[in-house]
Amino acid sequence: MIERMSFNITFVFYTLSMALYVAFLFQKNVKIAQWGNRLLAIGWLFHTVSLISRWYVAQRPPLTNQFEFASSFAWGIALCFLFFSLKYKYQGLGLFIVPVVLLITSYGASLSRDINPLMPALQSNWLLFHVFTAVFSYGAFGVAFGLGVLYIILNKMKDDSYLKSHLPKGQKIEMLIYKTVAFGFLFLTAVIVTGAIWAQQAWTRYWAWDPKETWSLITWIIYAVFLHARVNKGVKGRTLAWFSIIGFISVLFTYMGVNVLLPSLHSYL
Repeated sequence: MIERMSFNITFVFYTLSMALYVAFLFQKNVKIAQWGNRLLAIGWLFHTVSLISRWYVAQRPPLTNQFEFASSFAWGIALCFLFFSLKYKYQGLGLFIVPVVLLITSYGASLSRDINPLMPALQSNWLLFHVFTAVFSYGAFGVAFGLGVLYIILNKMKDDSYLKSHLPKGQKIEMLIYKTVAFGFLFLTAVIVTGAIWAQQAWTRYWAWDPKETWSLITWIIYAVFLHARVNKGVKGRTLAWFSIIGFISVLFTYMGVNVLLPSLHSYL
């Protein structure tokens, strides 16, 4: 009861936050964006209550089906963004990241919220490490995606000096994208390593080129190329921004597309 009510309240606050960021875009009033950020933070607190209460009721981490991972995924992006907004204080940044949070939350809201018994393969202590690292990894990549979109749009906006004054400049965005991708890449590597160890215990093999495993590796390679290009080749600007966008599309396909289009041992996630 508490879990369901908290999730619904979360959805309302995230929607209101998004509406205020859109209003900020048209009204050009920074106080509106500040309220958008506050409502997102309140929504995130209700989101945390929702996840904790589901954990308590199910007697296991809420990370074992598509609804639970979608909810945790959106929670991770919101957490990463709130950290960024607290540290860097760019009021307009939520305009490009809150829509991602709302999109993932909406997807979760469309799924069944039933609590089912754990299937045998999920009855492992590695569940917590594997999926929580995925939440933080995907959360960081979601923020990098929003920053990438911001970079592309800002390059096309030549006259809106007010909006630009409340958003980071080009080189700053590049640095933020690099830092968030590096953070996410570290956790994505942990996701793949812990997943391989878990697979050995559950299915007696480390790697089997299952579609979810294969697309996780493809996503890892995309971000590895991103970091190599940024650090060793000095790649920057639009190319870097597009890398962050393409990488997150790969993340979304690994999470949602594989489940819908490709039969996989991981279709429960």
